[in-house]
Amino acid sequence: MAVMVSDTSLLPPRGVVLAATPLGNIHDASPRLRAALAGADVIAAEDTRRVRNLAAALGVEIRGKVVSNYDHNEEGRAQQLLDAARTGIVLVVTDAGMPLVSDPGYSLVDAAHTGGVPVTCLPGPSAVPTALALSGLPVGRFLFDGFAPRKAGARREWLGSLRTEERAACFFESPHRLAETLADAAEILGGTRRAAVCRELTKTYEEVRRGTLPELAEWAAGGVKGEITVVIEGGTPEEFNVADLVPVVESLVGEGVRLKDACRQVAAGRGVSNRELYEAVLAAR
Repeated sequence: MAVMVSDTSLLPPRGVVLAATPLGNIHDASPRLRAALAGADVIAAEDTRRVRNLAAALGVEIRGKVVSNYDHNEEGRAQQLLDAARTGIVLVVTDAGMPLVSDPGYSLVDAAHTGGVPVTCLPGPSAVPTALALSGLPVGRFLFDGFAPRKAGARREWLGSLRTEERAACFFESPHRLAETLADAAEILGGTRRAAVCRELTKTYEEVRRGTLPELAEWAAGGVKGEITVVIEGGTPEEFNVADLVPVVESLVGEGVRLKDACRQVAAGRGVSNRELYEAVLAAR
């Protein structure tokens, strides 16, 4: 039987409330999340069915209105939710983890700050700090890049930008693209760079696989399932070798980018001139 969570001291009187939801283990739900699910006037959920299932699993009865708030409708939904937050509580949740961290929520929070509507956050589960902590790599300074680019050329260009990045890099990846991404990373970042692949965090089959990028690429080639978060240790400052950037340019060209435009994109911020890179590509052909 559903129970009511009625401790209103756990919630603000009105405004937008962002709440982290469990990544997979229901016991990671906080008392404040339970109170918010029970006490919110409106729940803006990435998937309305999943938030109802979450509440049922927690033994919480939802009394407020549940509306969808996902990538393709959140901008148009923002004003409606903002109006509701002026007089009541609008709870924003995603399928798992923290809203706005590669998940919906930005449009409403931006509008709330602009409109003077209170915004608060109920901290909790997030794949990013969880993976960083489990990686066992130096992550005192890190960057988070959301999902790795899908297209090969854009992905290789992005990986190239990490060559001299001293901060650890954390990102999400599809299990279907993981092996290819790790193989590209091994080629571009080098065979000694270490990384950790964190799979199914907090769930029954949680796994953290550590090793060099070539080792991880070989492992992933056998097939990997589940939700993936990758952490790659930071690099060391060095001057770019123009020849190392030629394959990145050619990948972009293969996707239809003009050669000169591709050289300009890849050379930017790497201390390499467009002309030097252009001539290196022609020489390598």
